[in-house]
Amino acid sequence: MTTLAKKRLAMGLVLAGVFIAGCVVLAVLNWPPPHYSYAAKDGTELKFRTEGDKLLAYDGESSWEELFVKGVNLGATVPGYFPGEFPITEDDYLRWFQQIDDMGANVIRIYTVHNPVFYKSLVKYNRDKGKDPLYFIQGIWSPEEQLIEQQDAYIPGIKEAFHREIEKAVKAVYGDLKVPKQPGTSGGKYTANAGPYLMAWHIGTEWDPEMVDNTNRKHAELPPYQGQHFTATDEASPFESWLAELVDDTAQKERAYGWEHPITFTNWVTTDVLQHPGEPLFEEDLASVDATHIRPVEWEAGYFAAYHAYPYYPDFFHLDKTLETIPDGDGDFNTYKAYLQELKNYYKDIPVMITEYGVPSSLGVSHLGRGGRNQGGHNEQEQGEINVSLTKDIYDTGYAGAILFMWQDEWFKKTWNTMRFEIPEDRRAFWLNVLTNEKQFGLLSMGPGKEDDLMIDGKLEDWESLPEGEVQAWDRPSAGIDRLQVTHDEAYVYVGLQLSDPFDPAKRLIRLGADTQPGGNQPVAELPGRTLSDGLEAIVEIGNDEETEVLTAPSYDFHRRLYGRYGYWMLDDPTEEQTVEFQPWKLAVSLTMTPPDTRFAHPFQDMTVGKLIRGTTDPGNAAFNSLASWQYSGNEVELRIPWMLLGFADPSSRQVIDYRPLKEDRAFSTTESDGLTLIPWIMERGEAGVLGPGTESGETRENVSLDAFPKYVWQPWETVQYTERLKSGYYALQAFYQSLPDRRTTGE
Repeated sequence: MTTLAKKRLAMGLVLAGVFIAGCVVLAVLNWPPPHYSYAAKDGTELKFRTEGDKLLAYDGESSWEELFVKGVNLGATVPGYFPGEFPITEDDYLRWFQQIDDMGANVIRIYTVHNPVFYKSLVKYNRDKGKDPLYFIQGIWSPEEQLIEQQDAYIPGIKEAFHREIEKAVKAVYGDLKVPKQPGTSGGKYTANAGPYLMAWHIGTEWDPEMVDNTNRKHAELPPYQGQHFTATDEASPFESWLAELVDDTAQKERAYGWEHPITFTNWVTTDVLQHPGEPLFEEDLASVDATHIRPVEWEAGYFAAYHAYPYYPDFFHLDKTLETIPDGDGDFNTYKAYLQELKNYYKDIPVMITEYGVPSSLGVSHLGRGGRNQGGHNEQEQGEINVSLTKDIYDTGYAGAILFMWQDEWFKKTWNTMRFEIPEDRRAFWLNVLTNEKQFGLLSMGPGKEDDLMIDGKLEDWESLPEGEVQAWDRPSAGIDRLQVTHDEAYVYVGLQLSDPFDPAKRLIRLGADTQPGGNQPVAELPGRTLSDGLEAIVEIGNDEETEVLTAPSYDFHRRLYGRYGYWMLDDPTEEQTVEFQPWKLAVSLTMTPPDTRFAHPFQDMTVGKLIRGTTDPGNAAFNSLASWQYSGNEVELRIPWMLLGFADPSSRQVIDYRPLKEDRAFSTTESDGLTLIPWIMERGEAGVLGPGTESGETRENVSLDAFPKYVWQPWETVQYTERLKSGYYALQAFYQSLPDRRTTGE
């Protein structure tokens, strides 16, 4: 062999060795870590099973122990994206898994199949966890849109699509799937076997009651489904029989991998098994889906019932007198716990979990609950206290588990009482509307880009640290104001004022007029003796704590336009005073209900949401309030104003609601704003004097041009900046979880 040949051989052996070593390392990294399971007589592996109304977990040696499931729901996205885009990275998952584990949760629930990185990350995280891994519950998404559109679960194509989704989910969990990536759905090569960390299967989504009722009526003659592992009972409705087949299909497909896990289907209060005489809406009590009408056959892992149950929806939670049985200690009744008791009393023989519950930390409110457990209007501390109390209600009532909604805030979400104002709807993920409560259920705050940079504390020195070009400033924009600064992020417009004298709300009232487009109202009452060259859309009023708020122009008022004479006719015509004075910013929380369309009458209800709370947004300060919007110190005043309170339908594209009449479907129109003009003035209390428009030269001018005032202009954006921070509710839930036993030995 020549010298050259020897060198080539040696080099080849070295490269082969490196390749083999790399393959070994790769195999070790991807090799599933050791796990502990119970082997049934036929060799099937189990880690969890049901017995009576308990969920049991295998201890890895010889015993089964009762487990109380403590978990959180995990979404599939981050700000700037919609769920079908699956932008979450391995670093995100690993960081979140550690935080969730540290909180004391033992399970994560996901609603649908995530990208392969989720399963790979979970296996990687659990590698060194031994007998105490972090488990997950795999949800399987139903063809929800088709079900609602077709109103019949047996329409050809719907069930077949569901079966395909079941097959995808099972194969994904066991690392046996390769599916092309397509817009709106997960995909890729699934190689990580996460089966050892699965706790249960969770089939479907919340069922439309009219669809359930129509399915049952159209297919009343269908015999109950009889399956290999699950069967429908003689009492089962056609829709329940349809569900039994899907549950059975999940079991059959999992058995092919040598495992069994407990299975459930998604249910919610709207299609529960109880009657609600205090519910005004017929459709909220129209149909029932009963988990006891499906039973396992040769499925040792068992089966349980699962409900999404919030303390404010449907309306009977605050209207039904039959639930006023448990005093809450504060002069009201805990109707949520009373409901939980009734539901648990019905399901005596199978476990029941509440797999969604909770309240958001949002400025906006959309439903009312007893004892202040509203859907929104809570700061983070209040959110945490309520979530802990709800978890305690679930635990104390004997449920098998409680899975909180939600881990992270979700900017893409919508809420019934603001969705008409968010236009275009396909840009919701690009900004954070704090009036939309659905966006802020998380234990993990997904805050706007400047949340860590600008603390609302009445001191403006942190503004100086912002990058050049991020702040626009004007000197002496109005009498009594030495400097005005403005900046923004995805949630707020920030305003910093340096006054000529220290601010004393007992002596002075500051007003900021806001103009975004031609039109609006003259501030006749708020700025007497002046006529502006154009009307205003809003006025920000800064005074004592009770009066500081954002007011809307009477001709621009979204609320009255939608629910008044030219909308739904649920509000009385405005008084003469209301047509002149700028009005409080309100959101509807309950619509007018009138028989025979409803069971009984109920009046229209709304809430003022334009109030600005004075405080600090510094999480390190003992007085931290996540809803704080303004503060002052000496001659400095600092505030942040939610975009929608200024009329913005989408600040990322500078779209504002315009003045055109509502369309036939009561939809608003928008126009693009060229910027936000701010007109500041100061009112001396007890006097008619005004410092501001028309007094700059020392002489009062009645006619004032808006062109002379600061106009804040920004570029539209297509990408977002956001911050992550554990809310105080995370630590409150952590403390409560630590007080609960994770497992209680039951024997065997």
